[in-house]
Amino acid sequence: MSKKKKTEKDKEQTIIMSGNYASAWGAKCSRVQVISAYPITPQTTVVEKLSEFVDHKELDANYIRVESEHSVMASLVGSSMTGARSFSATSGQGLLYMAEMVHWVSSSRLPVVTTIASRGIAPPWNIWAEYTDILSIRDCGWIIQFAATHQEIFDSVLMSYKIAENEGVMLPYFIVYGGFSQSHTSKPVRIPRQSDIDRFLPPPPEKGWSHLNLDPDNPITHGNLLMPTQEYLDFRFLIHDSMMKSKKTIHKTIKEFKKAFGRNYNGLVEQYKCKDADIVMIAYGALAEQSKLAVDELRAKGKKVGLFKLRYIRPFPDKELLDLFDSGVKVIGIADQATAFGNPTGGPVSTEVMSLLGQAKRKIKVLPIIWGLGGRDVTVEEQINIFKQLIRIKNKNEYPTDDSFQHGTVWLGLKTGA
Repeated sequence: MSKKKKTEKDKEQTIIMSGNYASAWGAKCSRVQVISAYPITPQTTVVEKLSEFVDHKELDANYIRVESEHSVMASLVGSSMTGARSFSATSGQGLLYMAEMVHWVSSSRLPVVTTIASRGIAPPWNIWAEYTDILSIRDCGWIIQFAATHQEIFDSVLMSYKIAENEGVMLPYFIVYGGFSQSHTSKPVRIPRQSDIDRFLPPPPEKGWSHLNLDPDNPITHGNLLMPTQEYLDFRFLIHDSMMKSKKTIHKTIKEFKKAFGRNYNGLVEQYKCKDADIVMIAYGALAEQSKLAVDELRAKGKKVGLFKLRYIRPFPDKELLDLFDSGVKVIGIADQATAFGNPTGGPVSTEVMSLLGQAKRKIKVLPIIWGLGGRDVTVEEQINIFKQLIRIKNKNEYPTDDSFQHGTVWLGLKTGA
């Protein structure tokens, strides 16, 4: 190929694409070396697009078709143990099916990256956006990030490998976004020049990971039985310790990404008009992005409201939340698009935030909310009404009294008598 054609090919471009294609493009531009694939709605088009890239020789990677999601992750254990940059995607029931191997990856400290087009859990069957799948295994030792936009999906794949493969981290990484609401809708995504991406994300070390590398000429034992008096507990602590310390690497990588490509993802959270807010909504995913419209409308009417968008749930952004608690906020709404049956709030994230609030002994009123389950539509007007409920709590200490308020939590859109 001539130098001119190389230059023409290596150029920045903006392409209108689905969220799933943004995931596939992120893997392609990260020059992944092994892809293991099994289709499941609404993730399927991620691995289909990657198969096209490989088939058309646009990506030099080994593409492995397997018979189940369990085998997807099992094969990536093997590929990553050889030092190969490894990738897959899944969703819902598929994530639950691969759960055993998900733990094997993190306990082996392998920097595998997997994107999740989150969906509801059966029965009854549901294939629309909900985050119960990922949040039900949030303590599996993987870094877990929510991507709220198509551009963030693509950019996050690039950043995830730089974070996961860092010698001080060496943990696998989930990037999570909503099924259909993001996976199948299309928006413009800016793709940088490949040469710029390669400068930002260098290839993995040729000799494999320093802590674990399968080499026929240098055989090792891995994963053998440990007695209670041996180092099993110590290995678990090291996973936790690395997860907590990964915050520094995440912040550093976000700064490097901003310098390289001009887009800033702030950190573990994004605070939108929280500086002087006395009412704040804590949320995650695309519905959190939509909440900015509700904040803008209420701000125009003089209401001091703000949005605290979680970008990560693991590692947990405790420092950022403690800073929020100390900022003068009076009432917090915590919106979950997931369930945690039988816990005090019905939602997993709200319980974690309220636990931290209790430990910090801050006198802030809280309203847990569960919304958007199974892809149920949540309008901006409904989000505005939630903010108005928070305002009533602040001004009059009046909590909701309608049938949607159950066990101390608002179940938005709950059908009476269901």
